[in-house]
Amino acid sequence: MANLLSTFIGIKSPNPFWLASAPPTDKEYNVRRAFQAGWGGVVWKTLGSEGPPVVNVNGPRYGVIHGPDRRVLGINNIELITDRPLEVNLREIKSVKRDYPDRAMVISLMVPCDEDSWRDILARIEDTGADGVELNFGCPHGMSERGMGSAVGQVPEYIEMVTRWVKQYSRMPCIVKLTPNIADIRKPAEAAMRGGADAVSLINTINSITSVDLDLFAPQPTIDGKGAHGGYCGPAVKPIALNMVAEIARNPATRGLPISGIGGVTTWRDAAEFMALGAGTVQVCTAAMTYGFKVVQEMITGLHDYLDSHDMEMSDLIGRAVPNVTDWNQLNLNYVTKARIDPDLCIKCGRCYAACEDTSHQAIAMKPGRVFEVIEEECVACNLCVDVCPVENCIDMRELAVGETDLRTGIRRGLYANWTTHPNNPMAAKAAE
Repeated sequence: MANLLSTFIGIKSPNPFWLASAPPTDKEYNVRRAFQAGWGGVVWKTLGSEGPPVVNVNGPRYGVIHGPDRRVLGINNIELITDRPLEVNLREIKSVKRDYPDRAMVISLMVPCDEDSWRDILARIEDTGADGVELNFGCPHGMSERGMGSAVGQVPEYIEMVTRWVKQYSRMPCIVKLTPNIADIRKPAEAAMRGGADAVSLINTINSITSVDLDLFAPQPTIDGKGAHGGYCGPAVKPIALNMVAEIARNPATRGLPISGIGGVTTWRDAAEFMALGAGTVQVCTAAMTYGFKVVQEMITGLHDYLDSHDMEMSDLIGRAVPNVTDWNQLNLNYVTKARIDPDLCIKCGRCYAACEDTSHQAIAMKPGRVFEVIEEECVACNLCVDVCPVENCIDMRELAVGETDLRTGIRRGLYANWTTHPNNPMAAKAAE
């Protein structure tokens, strides 16, 4: 059986599944239950400076987007960092780490953006036995208005400066948690690397308003008739997170920088996708909040089975897809496929026909008896029919062989050619001169 033992920037855990810094990691009781359920590590909910704790709202803190079956697709939250006293958190962290020495214990931190504040908080946590720190430069609400969280994460110079302070005043490995609320995720990652970060984690939550109450005419969650933007997470953000992880993994300036992947990890397959794009560990929040801590057991079993069935170890998986991530202008424009419908699997629902006839290329014909056939002369291989078909594997895409004629264009399929050399590209001729 594949070994799921993880060593990430020197931090060991029995598996790569960590709970992200969030409500599930806010106190000793929760974290002990998480470890008993099988989680390999936790990032303790963000600690702030010593003094009066932050004050959270005492009304609804979450908004949600549901799928048609009431499945949770995304959660918006307006909760702040821990509202429990610093000393209580530190005492509980020390207690849990003492009893679970084999689990990863990372402390999330957020304090004002000045050197003394960071030096002080680091001194306070040194004797907890924690394995590392994660700098919360991603929180998009509440704390950002105070010059912390994403207010720091959106300014590469601040990221580099604070990371240098942390590396100067702490012995512990340092993970920088990045905000997705930025145009180019590579810039903050490069800044963290320049500051000496041992790793980055991403993504933090996305600025969002999930819905509007059409009776109160206020965003939800609603507090005394008003609402505010919050941070969005859950399965719906996974595509954004995967792209940002891949951007860092394939960027020459940050290639090799360890990554902890976050954003919509609900199943072992989600985790494996993050790892294939370069993540060494994955962090989970929404899945645990939706299904409870034991959801990790399916993740562990599923990843084991996948690796075993492919005769792989985790080290073989991490980063394996990165070389296949490219820019659009490098894609093979001579690659041609055509949709193909399996009549034995077709349930005659007509979704493919309606989607193609109304919104695409009129490339599916409906014959007598509701028999659906692809019109190859019209098919551009957009894949929409595959995506809307409710029957798995009923429609697939057949690749044309090199030399085979595309009935739509009348052109024989050639070898690899991308946009940089394509005759329709006005810049291609100039580049060749």
